[in-house]
Amino acid sequence: MEIQLYGVRGSIPSPLRTPEYREKILTILKMAETSGGKAFSSPETWLETLPDYLTFVTGGNTTCIKVRSSSGDSVLIDMGTGVRVLGDELIQGEFGKGNGELSIFFTHTHWDHIQGIPFFKPLYIPGNKFTLYSPSKDLEDRLYYQQEPRFFPVSFERFADQCSFRQLKTEEAVLIGGMKIEWLPLKHPGGSVAYKFTENGKSFIFATDAEYTGEDLPLVVQQKPFFLGADLLLLDSQYTLDESFQKFDWGHTSYTMAVNCASNWEVKTLALTHHEPAYSDEILAIILDDAKTHAENLGTKDLSIILAREGMKFELV
Repeated sequence: MEIQLYGVRGSIPSPLRTPEYREKILTILKMAETSGGKAFSSPETWLETLPDYLTFVTGGNTTCIKVRSSSGDSVLIDMGTGVRVLGDELIQGEFGKGNGELSIFFTHTHWDHIQGIPFFKPLYIPGNKFTLYSPSKDLEDRLYYQQEPRFFPVSFERFADQCSFRQLKTEEAVLIGGMKIEWLPLKHPGGSVAYKFTENGKSFIFATDAEYTGEDLPLVVQQKPFFLGADLLLLDSQYTLDESFQKFDWGHTSYTMAVNCASNWEVKTLALTHHEPAYSDEILAIILDDAKTHAENLGTKDLSIILAREGMKFELV
């Protein structure tokens, strides 16, 4: 099973701005001056020694994840702005010929999880087929509404013949390409769900837009069977702990609570995601370090913590 990240930002797209870009360059140049010539004699090797926040971009696209089974079947989770990039890749293959088929699972329909749909090129190519899954009984109506003429010049009706809708029932599991896909309701305004993918004894869980606070320990324990022992968990960690108090009931989790949850659930790798749009790459790097320190203070030894970035790939075999 392969997981690839196309959008990891929360709430609204947040492209890298010129001041942050220039600050990265200036910092690298200053470090190059003190490198003893290494920066110029072997620049590529030297770059690998720098902090990740200087040489990588976390990304500003909103949520979009692709999961590929060992048999080659692909499943998409959410269609934030990251789906535009994925669409450009897909049309290089069967989707460009009108022979593509894709299953798409929606966690919910807040804007940052559906706003990329009108810019997903495979939808505009006749012959491609899409099956859209959601616990919501009115998913089709919601997507039509987003593309009413008042909001977008192309109606969703243009894609109607290519899309079929399937409402997920309680405790229903879906089988696609050898992957078992289960879902769990999450605490979020308007509702949201987590998706769990299991194949060949490995499990990946995507749980964005979920609010866990210090008062939610009973909920964390209640949900433990679903999350227990996940090989990879992408979990909402949009806020700092202080910010989560200020934005109580906004529907998102602090990175501190994300670590608490992952530790309780005995997760192997936690990827912090749904990043706050106001946070720079440097701030996110600090958050990652703080999250790791918090895990150490908890005495959690077997939990790996990483920062989700656009373009990341994970292989669970």
